[in-house]
Amino acid sequence: MIQQIKYYKELEELLNSSLLPHQVLDIDLRNNQIGNGGASGLGSSLANCINLSNLTLDLCGNYIGAMGASGLGSSLANCINLSNLTLLLFGNQIGDQGASGLASGLAKCINLSNLTLDLLGNQIGDEGASGIGSGLAKCINLSNLTLDLRDNKIGDEGASGLGSGLAKCINLSNLTLDLRGNQIGDEGASGIGSGLAKCINLSNLTLDLRNNQIGDQCASGLGSGLANCINLSNLTLDLSSNQIGDEGASGLASGLAKCINLSNLTLGIDDNKIGDESALGLGSGLANCINLSNLTLLLFSNQIGDEGASGLASGLAKCINLSNLTLDLRGNIIGAMGASGLGSGLANCINLLNLRLGINYDSIGDEGASCLGSCLANCINLSNLTLSLCYNQIGDQGASGLGSCLTNCINLSNLTLQLNGNQIGAMGAQGLGSFLAKCINLSNLTLDLRGNYIGAIGASGLGSGLAKCILLSNLILDLCYSQICDEGSSALGSGLANCINLSNLTLQLNYNQIGVEGASSLGSGLANCINLSNLTLQLYGNQIGDEGTSGLGSGLANCINLSNLTFDLRGNQIDDEGASGLGSGLVKCINLSNLTFDLRDNQIGAMGASGLGFGLAKCINLSNLTLDIHRNQIGDEGASGLGSGLANCINLSNLTLQLYGNKIGAMGASGLGSGLSNCINLSNLTLDLCNNEIGDEGASGLGSGLAKCINLSNLALYLRGNQIDAMGASGLGSGLAKCIHLSNLTLQLNDNKIGDEGASGLGSGLANCINLSNLTLFLSLTNQSQVIKVISKCLKSKRLVAFKKQFQ
Repeated sequence: MIQQIKYYKELEELLNSSLLPHQVLDIDLRNNQIGNGGASGLGSSLANCINLSNLTLDLCGNYIGAMGASGLGSSLANCINLSNLTLLLFGNQIGDQGASGLASGLAKCINLSNLTLDLLGNQIGDEGASGIGSGLAKCINLSNLTLDLRDNKIGDEGASGLGSGLAKCINLSNLTLDLRGNQIGDEGASGIGSGLAKCINLSNLTLDLRNNQIGDQCASGLGSGLANCINLSNLTLDLSSNQIGDEGASGLASGLAKCINLSNLTLGIDDNKIGDESALGLGSGLANCINLSNLTLLLFSNQIGDEGASGLASGLAKCINLSNLTLDLRGNIIGAMGASGLGSGLANCINLLNLRLGINYDSIGDEGASCLGSCLANCINLSNLTLSLCYNQIGDQGASGLGSCLTNCINLSNLTLQLNGNQIGAMGAQGLGSFLAKCINLSNLTLDLRGNYIGAIGASGLGSGLAKCILLSNLILDLCYSQICDEGSSALGSGLANCINLSNLTLQLNYNQIGVEGASSLGSGLANCINLSNLTLQLYGNQIGDEGTSGLGSGLANCINLSNLTFDLRGNQIDDEGASGLGSGLVKCINLSNLTFDLRDNQIGAMGASGLGFGLAKCINLSNLTLDIHRNQIGDEGASGLGSGLANCINLSNLTLQLYGNKIGAMGASGLGSGLSNCINLSNLTLDLCNNEIGDEGASGLGSGLAKCINLSNLALYLRGNQIDAMGASGLGSGLAKCIHLSNLTLQLNDNKIGDEGASGLGSGLANCINLSNLTLFLSLTNQSQVIKVISKCLKSKRLVAFKKQFQ
């Protein structure tokens, strides 16, 4: 018979209910501040639930201390039929006494089969942890245990006590134990290992000991314990950021060698003191785990050299059943010989389907990259490959060799190649392009070649390769700082024109000396990508000018299925014609939901801004818009044109508009306000109009527009240095008074002259914002009376939780 679950979210409702008949209870009182008294009352009610078999109790963030936790424990002791218990006490202050009292109660629940106990951040020390261990020792029927003791104050004694308790839980099949961020050293971790040694029925184990003080002795002790867990099928062991050296890692490996039934292993020993000897030992241990199917090995930020990398790979060569491998060796001291050794080992893993290999910040050079590629050529079943070789002194020969060899991996569907910060030139990029041309089954490609010396010829080679990847759906290509110029950009555009199945494209080409021709060709290429849904194009710091920008706009006009668009065209010498061209392109993008345009530091004037506004007016489905045109010259006419466009975007929910330093004046600010008055669905608005000379009339016009935005919840309004006097401040206040749903407001009005009258008017308006919980004010007030007027009126809001003010 299926038992009905009774669910409670209010303490009062629960206390007034008869819980006696219930067998299954789910009580969620998270963040209700019930304290010790509430916990005791709750405990009294639960004490009567003698028929309970399943209980979920969420008491996180409730200011429960030792007394409340002990009371809960006493009550649970009556629930002798409990089989399944989830008790969440994260973020209370139960301390040692509370943890021990809780555990004493659990000790009576001898029928518990499944227990989840979350005591993260509860100031529990050795005494409390030992008490928990004593309680667990009585729960001999436990099959599944999850114990979260993160960020407490448990040392060796407490960890050993936990180990002693676990030793009695001989029926455990699944164990998750999280002890990261405590003060456990060698003795404590060895105690945990001793306890695990008795849990011979364990099938699944997750043990997290990150950020403790564990050294060699402890790691060896853990290894000894694991050696007894011969039935382990799935193991996750995280010992990151400790002090484990060669001896400890080798001892751990010896233990793993006995776990011959392991199918899935995740081992994190990054940021320790592991060198070649440790890596060799790990390799030897893993060689015995011949049933491994999935392996994640995190060894970054250690001191492994060529010998260690080669030894590790020799062990992996015996794991012939591996289908999924993640090997992270970033930040070691691996050179060409080590990379070759790694490759030789991986060459034997012919059943690999998914491989993630990271050897960043080493020095494998051309030879290492070529050898690595040559060996990976044996992994013909690879479907997903992530190869991260950043900052490795790889040049043309290495890149070409890598590409040449990977052509054997004809089943690749998903490929990520991270080669940024090397010394790859035109020839190397061409080699990579030739490789891509053979990867006809690629669906997803990420290629990061930032900061190399690709040049126009190299980019052309890449473009030719991409042209053959006609099945590509998702492409991320990063060629920033690569000197590709117009010729290279044009070739990339030609290549993209063939990728007609692209749905998601991110193209990063910042600082590449791209001009009109290159940008126009990119636009022509994009025009063929009619299935694009998401496009991010970064061309910051080039020289595309008006004609190039218009060319991009023409391309966009064909991408009628675009939903999300991000354009970064900062510092590109764009004038009115170019901005208008972009606007013309937007006219056709009627399905846009999210748009980000960064056009800072160009020379856009009134006509260009109005052209952008004209385009925005057609984007009636826009929900989220970020438009940054600060440090241009749009003036009042341009700002009004933008406002007219925004008036049509009635579905806007989130708007960020940066118009700092554009001389928009009173008319421009009023025009923006008029446009915003139509955006009645706006929930979040950030408007930066600093240093724009908007004056009183402009500020009042903005206020009038904001008054219609009645659904605003979050508003950040930056109006510093705008010649606003009392009338303008009062006008703003009147507008804000209508924004009754405002929860968070940031208002910057310093370097204006609002005076007593303005301060009073502003404060009166803010006093009407009765739902304000967070208010930040920046004002320039010259005397105490003005300060008092603003503060006293603001503080009338009863919901105000945080009030930050800066008066100058």
